[in-house]
Amino acid sequence: MATKEVRRATMRPESSVYTRPVGVSSKTVCAYWIAGRCTKKFCRFLHTSAPSTLANPHISNLKAIQKGNAYNATQKSNVVQKSPEKVCKFWVVGNCVEGDRCPYLHTWFRGAGFSMLGKLQGHKKAVTGIALPETSDKLYSAGTDGTVRVWDCRTGQCGSVINLGGEAGSLVSEGPWLFVGVPNVVKAWNIRTNAEFNLNGPVGQVHAMVVANEMLFAGAQDGVILVWKGCSESNPFQLAGTLKGHTQAVVCLTVGRSRLYSGSVDQTIRVWDLDSLQCIVTLNAHSDVVMSLICWDQFLLSCSLDCTIKVWVATEGGNLEVTYTHNEEHGVLALSGMPDAEAKPVLFCSCDDTSVRLYELPSFSDRGKLFGKREVRALQIGPRGLFFTGDATGLLSVWKWLDPVLKELSS
Repeated sequence: MATKEVRRATMRPESSVYTRPVGVSSKTVCAYWIAGRCTKKFCRFLHTSAPSTLANPHISNLKAIQKGNAYNATQKSNVVQKSPEKVCKFWVVGNCVEGDRCPYLHTWFRGAGFSMLGKLQGHKKAVTGIALPETSDKLYSAGTDGTVRVWDCRTGQCGSVINLGGEAGSLVSEGPWLFVGVPNVVKAWNIRTNAEFNLNGPVGQVHAMVVANEMLFAGAQDGVILVWKGCSESNPFQLAGTLKGHTQAVVCLTVGRSRLYSGSVDQTIRVWDLDSLQCIVTLNAHSDVVMSLICWDQFLLSCSLDCTIKVWVATEGGNLEVTYTHNEEHGVLALSGMPDAEAKPVLFCSCDDTSVRLYELPSFSDRGKLFGKREVRALQIGPRGLFFTGDATGLLSVWKWLDPVLKELSS
């Protein structure tokens, strides 16, 4: 995103930057001089680096500021080390006056091997779902502003807006069908024929959906998972069952190895047989809401507001056990994963500190971070190395893994 650097005009005389008036004694370095903004001609504080024998608590807290004068580069260099963990809030809104002296990041990510392609702005509230139907050249996004936006993948422009009449809690696509979960109903659109259906039955918000074995599963606020099966062309969806067991809202669903996995506010993961639609086992390993689940090869990965990511594997007896727990400093909101341009598996982990962490599996070695204005609630993998993030401000960001040759040239 192009930004224009703004520098604040200084009206102070040159002498005020380098000298302190005779007769004024102070062992404290001027905080405004450190930042390059002191305008006093006769400042009572030091306009020089603190003596090494002094323990100045103010200076010790400014770790990014090194000895030297920001306005005296020819005499002494002033090196500012960027904090790799925080984006400058003033740069985000386009008015950071520090420029190269700012200790915070003036970029939307750190790391190598990927780049940002663009930002799609339109949603007024949080993006809760992103979908790319296989047979379409359109990108669909849903949000708590009660709309679905249709984006042209070639131009990045929003072509149309669908008003839902309620906040969208989830969005998925399968073949020509687009499913949007809103309070008390799942809305289904056929993007080829423009046919539209309302699938009634959910109680409360529909937080999660997944399609498997020609069935649509929808997890609702009351803890029930509803199941629809394909039927005739005139009535493509018929309610086939309700999966009950969770005591609170179902917030995530995933499918793998003939099993449906559901995570809930009740802090449990339930495993369901896709043929019998019966609960096989309940997993109790998290101590807070289970926010997201993904299946990767023979592994199940789960994340929670308890600040952990757990890796589950089936034992010889068929039970699932935690083989590794990865700890984060913040609650984990969403998981997704894909291979990078060199076919290395990379896990995306969205946390409630507005960042998305990238880890190479199985080592969980750091691959970088993506930053949002607010927490990222939606992650979606696309074709040809594309991936997408949607944050709580309504911003939809498009990313791409770099070709290995381009990565080599940019490093």
